[in-house]
Amino acid sequence: MNYKEAGVNIEEGYRAVQKYKSLAAETASKAVLGGLGSFAGLYSLKEFLTTMEEPVLVSGTDSVGTKLEIAFKLKKYDTVGIDCVAMCVNDILCQGAKPLFFLDYIACGKLYADIAAELVKGVAAGCKESGTALLGGETAEHPGVMPDDLYDLSGFTVGIVDRKKIIDGSKVREGDLLIGLASSGVHSNGFSLIRKVIPDLNEDFGGRPIGQVLLEPTRLYVKPVLALMEKIDIHGMAHITGGGFYENIPRVFPSGSNLSAVIKAGSWEIPPVFNRIAEGIKTASGSRDINKTLFNTFNMGIGFILAITPGDAANCIALLAEHGFPAREIGFVEKVAPKGGGSEGLRFA
Repeated sequence: MNYKEAGVNIEEGYRAVQKYKSLAAETASKAVLGGLGSFAGLYSLKEFLTTMEEPVLVSGTDSVGTKLEIAFKLKKYDTVGIDCVAMCVNDILCQGAKPLFFLDYIACGKLYADIAAELVKGVAAGCKESGTALLGGETAEHPGVMPDDLYDLSGFTVGIVDRKKIIDGSKVREGDLLIGLASSGVHSNGFSLIRKVIPDLNEDFGGRPIGQVLLEPTRLYVKPVLALMEKIDIHGMAHITGGGFYENIPRVFPSGSNLSAVIKAGSWEIPPVFNRIAEGIKTASGSRDINKTLFNTFNMGIGFILAITPGDAANCIALLAEHGFPAREIGFVEKVAPKGGGSEGLRFA
């Protein structure tokens, strides 16, 4: 018995790598030393040693999650890689970091080079859109451990920020306004629930199969927010991912500050796809109030939130609009009495 008979096709792996190389090359900058194929990726920090007083590396990792199952059912593999990149680079952006490079990890039961290349095509697209170099990755075939038709996609990014410019929430104050940047849809969270309440991906939804709507990739906020940071003092930022509003917005506030977010209900238009998800949850669980479930699971149309002083709000929204990113004031920061050792963190008004 040889390796191929055991379930690992080395030749198919070589074919996949050849497809990856051209995709990665499209994302490279002069800081990338060499290309794909070595044992490690190399990235020069020379330019930052002269432009930053104290460069700090910032890292983040995430995966596409169960959204992948929808991609594979629809046989559309070229967008979920964007989700993978966005989940990572949007996270480190919250600290004020510019993403430098990204590495992906694909695990599968049986490798098909064309499918893997489509996944990496999406990764490369996300890297290009966020100004990030695709520095390398790994494709692992797991015969007998994963089913032949099962794939998983994850990755990590490393970014950089000058220490004096780190955004850690320490500047957030009572009275700061919360500016919400529109999401592109569901993004890449809550799909374990979605798959239960929307079983038919071919269901008509505004003239499109709802599966296509659900696959809309996560919006990348890197370039407009980095540009905004050059003109406006941003006090705090939150990427609205798993845990929705209730878990992510309070992460902006310093520990022990007793600060809390007040979200103005109805201050933005919730995209129709979330109403469809709500209908599915109601059908599955009865007529009980599901608002807490929705806002504790999904982004509900707001993918990224900024905390800024009231005097910067109009300029902030206008600058984001110039970059093609709709934004609006959705709430403010208040101070509350401690309860159970800390503040409640968030309420709707």
